[in-house]
Amino acid sequence: MAQINFGGVQENVATREEFPLDKAREVLKDETIAIIGYGVQGPGQSLNLRDNGFNVIIGQRSPSKSWDKAVADGWVPGETLFSIEEACEKGTIIQYLLSDAAQIACWPTIKPFLTKGKALYFSHGFGITYKERSGIIPPEDIDVILAAPKGSGTSLRRMFLEGRGLNSSYAIFQDATGRAYDRVISLGVGIGSGYLFETTFQKEVYSDLTGERGTLMGAIAGIFEAQYNVLRKRGHSPSEAFNETVEELTQSLMPLVAENGMDWMYANCSTTAQRGALDWKNKFRDAVAPVFEDLYDSVESGEEAQRSIDSNSQEDYRVKLEGELREIRESEMWQTGKAVRALRPERQEQNKTVS
Repeated sequence: MAQINFGGVQENVATREEFPLDKAREVLKDETIAIIGYGVQGPGQSLNLRDNGFNVIIGQRSPSKSWDKAVADGWVPGETLFSIEEACEKGTIIQYLLSDAAQIACWPTIKPFLTKGKALYFSHGFGITYKERSGIIPPEDIDVILAAPKGSGTSLRRMFLEGRGLNSSYAIFQDATGRAYDRVISLGVGIGSGYLFETTFQKEVYSDLTGERGTLMGAIAGIFEAQYNVLRKRGHSPSEAFNETVEELTQSLMPLVAENGMDWMYANCSTTAQRGALDWKNKFRDAVAPVFEDLYDSVESGEEAQRSIDSNSQEDYRVKLEGELREIRESEMWQTGKAVRALRPERQEQNKTVS
């Protein structure tokens, strides 16, 4: 474990230099990693682990679309693809990658297979942090660990195939074997993490829920809509409003911010943009800060967790979700976005190739 200075604060991190892939393979050479769930994180993590030379199997309900996807990805029924129960029996490390609601529903199935010395792995701290609500209370004689990529499973896989890594956090809730650290860092390296930074299950879920509802999805979607609607109301065309709101940000500016930081972006834009951005930054910060305080309070109190548990466990949840997503998809703003994306040069070249 190394200590790195982040903005003046020393943090514990694990890097590939300190913990190379060969070391990770050696640590887990006698382990069978059972991935339970093949939805959001399951495909990316399992395929990266497989490509990195680890012993991986999948546990998934059949028949299901996820089972079919696993078969399409090269997992072989009866060899590397099993029922959830059989995979849990075979696995010495059980990566519990179902959705939060599905983890709660499936826990009575999983728990009997968590025998002494095994490891239970999460990529989200929800079930353990809110264990009184979820009922996910692991036995005391197993390791309980977490490696949480800071991005979707799709991004994790794409970056792996590009030879890059997606940063992850790691946490140890329970170290029954004395090997929990080596196990979790080895898994973190194996799934394709750039580096791993230390956290706790509680801090991971608090930051994750805040981020998802905040700048990662909820807040940014709301800001997009607000600016787009103002521009349209003031007479701008859909194309102009979308390009100035979304396209320029996602295609031009954010990649540069990711590479060099916001200060570099400010220093390398026009003086007019520079002055305006600096003048308005604090106004936006001060306007939304109370909303983020309310959001964090809601996460910390467990209100957000309970709302997720209650809504996601309803039988008609998927139907309601599709209705909400359809409303976004069919809005003028995102229909415009669909048209804008189709006009990108790379999309036009792809279409020529297909035709």
